[in-house]
Amino acid sequence: MTDVLDSTLLQGNFSTPAVRSIWSDENKIKSQIKVEASLSKIEGQLNVIPRTAADKIVSIAKFENFNIDDLDKETREKRHSLIALVHRLQALAGDEAGEYVHFGVTTQDIVDTGTILQVKQAYAILLKDSKTLIDILKVQTNRYRNTIEIGRTHGIQAIPTTFGFKLAVWLDELVRDHRRLVALNDRHTFVGNINGAIGTYAAFGSKGPEIEKKVLADLDLDVPTISWQSSRDRLAEFATVIGIYSGTLGKIGHELFNLMKTEVDEIHEPFKKGEIGSSTMPQKRNPALIESLAALTQPIIKDADLMLETMIIDSERDSMHWRNEWVALPEITNHLDTQLTLTATIIKDFQVNTDQMLRNVNLQNGLPFAEHIMFNLGTVIGKQSAHELVYNSAMEAIEQHENFLDVLYKQPDVKQNFTRDQLTDWTDSSKDLGSISEKIDDVLAEANNL
Repeated sequence: MTDVLDSTLLQGNFSTPAVRSIWSDENKIKSQIKVEASLSKIEGQLNVIPRTAADKIVSIAKFENFNIDDLDKETREKRHSLIALVHRLQALAGDEAGEYVHFGVTTQDIVDTGTILQVKQAYAILLKDSKTLIDILKVQTNRYRNTIEIGRTHGIQAIPTTFGFKLAVWLDELVRDHRRLVALNDRHTFVGNINGAIGTYAAFGSKGPEIEKKVLADLDLDVPTISWQSSRDRLAEFATVIGIYSGTLGKIGHELFNLMKTEVDEIHEPFKKGEIGSSTMPQKRNPALIESLAALTQPIIKDADLMLETMIIDSERDSMHWRNEWVALPEITNHLDTQLTLTATIIKDFQVNTDQMLRNVNLQNGLPFAEHIMFNLGTVIGKQSAHELVYNSAMEAIEQHENFLDVLYKQPDVKQNFTRDQLTDWTDSSKDLGSISEKIDDVLAEANNL
């Protein structure tokens, strides 16, 4: 094994078959051949090279005419990433037509444009799987909109919420993530490069820009205003958007991890018969899917940082930074798609322990309702006075391990103005949910507008 994406045993934890195939050697070569064939075709149509030569090059530009092992051997011998493919095209085209292979372009033209074809293919899968996840989360958000759960801040119980509200916050963030993905296409991210040695079209004569425009139209790619061989901002932005999306999914994974802890016990990831949690502890049902989900955010963020560093290009071109894209792009697209599919699997089929959620709300004998009680007391004794009274009662209940409502009801200002039943009624979770239902509706409406 040289990489987790190549490991038969590990690749399922880090990649999906669909995206993995996009970054295979086979598809890389197919993409580069496609660019070379399109170049020759357009140059033939514009009489830049003989039409017969163009037709010949196009006719032999097929993957089955290339042997990966032979390409690998020459690549290592020549220490050049594309020359083996060019030489094979030249040999297949024959002495006469072969002279017009790779006419006017430089290596980076073909490699960059081929890479963009691969990125665009991966992008289509990410969009599809992102939408699938959002559709699943919409269903679960509505399903659990009234399921009472304790909210937590700083890791400590705060006030009641609903599980549906938690899911709605995630859903709203995922909608923004999805829109960032969509905007990449609107911002002309998928742009090719067909402009020669340093991007000036010098080897094409006067027809350079026209050749580039027609080749990229043929490949269904956008046309740059000017060469971007030394401008890697588009791919850096692509990586950054993926990094932000992964941050959302990593956050979700981390929260699910906490909710599945034995002492919390509010959710369980899908479990199938025969799964093994531990090689030594037979009872364990570990959060295997959830941990896999959360773990992938760190490498994606590191790769996004690497992609930002690729922007520091020397002069008109260099390979010191350029090659980092070959490492990062397959990883971030594979890792994100894995996160998308994992999150969809978990949320679609997780087990939600609604009874335990309610028990956790009641775990502190009324303390999570301190805010609600304070504002109700405040209508009579004033908010600031109520805050001090409730604070002192809460601290006493915590430190003396007493029931919060019992301590509170001993306070003269409370006993004189309110009944014990009123205090108990103020600990009814359904009466302390603010505008949760309204905001869930807002999020669902926004998600439905995608």
